[in-house]
Amino acid sequence: MYEIISGGVTAAQGFSAGATRCGIKESSSKNDTAVIYSNVPCTAAAVYTKNRVQASPIEVTRAHLANQRAQAVIVNSGNANACAPDGLENANRESAACAKLLGLPEDDIIVCSTGVIGQRLNIECIEANLHTLTLSPNGSDAAATAIMTTDTVEKSAAVSFSVNGKCCHLGGICKGSGMIHPNMGTMLCFLTTDCAIDGDLLQTLLRKAVQKSFNRVSVDGDTSTNDTCCILANGLAGNEPLCTPETAADFYEALEAVCITLARKIAADGEGASRLMTCTVHGAQDEDTAEGLAKAVCKSSLVKAALFGADANWGRILCAMGYSGETFNPDAVDIAFCSAAGNIAVCKAGRALDFDETLAKKILSQEEVTITVDLHDGDHSVTAWGCDLTYDYVKINGDYRT
Repeated sequence: MYEIISGGVTAAQGFSAGATRCGIKESSSKNDTAVIYSNVPCTAAAVYTKNRVQASPIEVTRAHLANQRAQAVIVNSGNANACAPDGLENANRESAACAKLLGLPEDDIIVCSTGVIGQRLNIECIEANLHTLTLSPNGSDAAATAIMTTDTVEKSAAVSFSVNGKCCHLGGICKGSGMIHPNMGTMLCFLTTDCAIDGDLLQTLLRKAVQKSFNRVSVDGDTSTNDTCCILANGLAGNEPLCTPETAADFYEALEAVCITLARKIAADGEGASRLMTCTVHGAQDEDTAEGLAKAVCKSSLVKAALFGADANWGRILCAMGYSGETFNPDAVDIAFCSAAGNIAVCKAGRALDFDETLAKKILSQEEVTITVDLHDGDHSVTAWGCDLTYDYVKINGDYRT
């Protein structure tokens, strides 16, 4: 069991965060560099993009986390430091600047970047201005805002839970709005906990939670070069370190809950989006089939466009399922739409139902719309998330660099 709390990435004991403007993009006046810090060394784990093209900060972070240890994160927005001149050197320099600020070894630093691909990172401005950053146990919102690019809202979540009578906390922040079709996790996500846990187990549970959350989100079908999801566990809650999946059941429940909350926030804040799309596939023969079908629906540009127009064009849903590569019987599929305005069934056994188009449009015009699919082929269910496709998506990405 867990309880939703405030605090984001600094909800756990011993963590602080802060942000400052280094001037990575001269045209922007927002804070562009954030640091997350633990008072004590942490067990750490991370997952990364499976894009064959990977940003230089990922190479540095992989090397630093080889010992499953970290104590701080530095992350900049405005420049991805991917496919960029001096990329690896500048990622190391950014890590070194953070280490100098905090008095830590360089290999205890996780470094991440987000923004435009293919342009040199202005590392000199980070080195010159990072000292203006102030850490605070209330600094989660500042850090969450600093890492935003095309995001319109900051994204954070936190919960408390109990492990063997010890009160533990787990929270996080993330950023992601466009170029979201994760094949590991989200664009960038930073999680912290004061629960003590074994490093190998932490890596296993993080990967599992990511698969059930961030990997089930699609905004536009593009997988970033910079996707990173990491977690720091400093053990200050005082529990006996968790070493097996059985003893870590409550920890995992909390971790998955935070990841799903953040994943939904990414989907709802998709570039140009006006509504959140949730697709739940029931009655599948196995979880992989249900996941593949739900993700295919959420990824479909035609389904997204229909949702933007509040058009109950359920044929596009069945069509997307059909090219997903998953095995199912189209003649057994039921489809319905659900939102705060009500529920409406539109397809039964693969064929159209007579339904009230006016009611359907009202249901599809709400801020969150759920597409429910029943395969009548098993006991497995999976939920995935996406958003509608609007005119503003093209406007945002047509001149992203300027």
